[in-house]
Amino acid sequence: MGAVSSRHPSGATLRDRLPAFPWDRLEPYKATAAAHADGIVDLSVGTPVDPVPALVQRALTDAVDSPGYPTVWGTTALRDALTGWAADRLGAPDLAHTNVLPVVGSKELVAWLPTQLGLGPGDKVAYPRLAYPTYEVGARLAGAEPVVYDAETFASSDAGIDLDPTGLKLLWLNSPSNPTGQVLTVDELRRTVAWAREHGVLVFSDECYLELGWDAEPVSVLHPDVCDGSYEGIVAVHSLSKRSNLAGYRSAFLLGDAAVLDDLLQIRKHGGMMVAAPVQAATVAALGDSVHVAEQRERYAGRRTALRTAFEAAGFRIEHSEASLYLWATRDEPCWDTVGDLAKRGILVAPGDFYGTAGERFVRIAFTATDERVAAAVRRLTA
Repeated sequence: MGAVSSRHPSGATLRDRLPAFPWDRLEPYKATAAAHADGIVDLSVGTPVDPVPALVQRALTDAVDSPGYPTVWGTTALRDALTGWAADRLGAPDLAHTNVLPVVGSKELVAWLPTQLGLGPGDKVAYPRLAYPTYEVGARLAGAEPVVYDAETFASSDAGIDLDPTGLKLLWLNSPSNPTGQVLTVDELRRTVAWAREHGVLVFSDECYLELGWDAEPVSVLHPDVCDGSYEGIVAVHSLSKRSNLAGYRSAFLLGDAAVLDDLLQIRKHGGMMVAAPVQAATVAALGDSVHVAEQRERYAGRRTALRTAFEAAGFRIEHSEASLYLWATRDEPCWDTVGDLAKRGILVAPGDFYGTAGERFVRIAFTATDERVAAAVRRLTA
């Protein structure tokens, strides 16, 4: 029997819709950095390196004897934790269980959301011109058209909303931004939500870095000053990967429009997209504790200050970076030249063009490295 073909009758595959995986291009530079006598300082991927909080670990192990299937909607305790956290942290006090939905990490959600919304050819998905690459990937997986907009001027009072609503079905916001750390103001968010509602465009707001504001205080799209107390047409995306060091747990959740979330819930039931029961228990524990969040913020604040000072002393200019886990930096040269030079010093950073052509003279510097590795980078930059 011959091999089964995965190709569409047209000869194309789903993979053919996608760009090359960007991080593969960084491997030679990673090898160069790893050859440094004092070892690599990896500031490229924003992956947590600090321990999972002890109370979260206990909650996970206490729930490890979970032989039955979990539910897609999550336990009552989890839904209570989500609504309670949203009231306390986002200023959204009246969310019901129908306004929340746990998901298996935010990247999975971003990649498959347009498909789960039923989008396809003829539909458009908009996202910032400097953005997490998976917004584009999600549009392409669905066969929809990806459209970029300039987040810096998109909702400004002078320029207005410079985006054609024709065929536009989904608009991604990302505040604080990955990669730039830009934070949208209440007025900018409010104007965007009003514009989207006027044109019947669904807004998904990626707010995974909301608890990591440094020079600005990020605000959720669900805050009443933004949405007037109505969640119609808006959904916020949140994750415990950054604020609680739970990237390995794949714990994220959606909050907002009950009708949209019910559609997604029914689809995800059919697809078996369930957060593991021990992870649900761990999520409840993480959302119920703010002490570990403050402690982790303090760690990141120290690393951020040390790296920013060192990179600026080495001739870099930092733009935005008022929130998130990154410095958006430039030396006014092609980003790959910067990546190559830093790799020779044993420091690995992400090239800005991973996030769009507008980033081709920038690099993204993560401060998710240990204190010891950050200190090593500082020494090399200031030697």
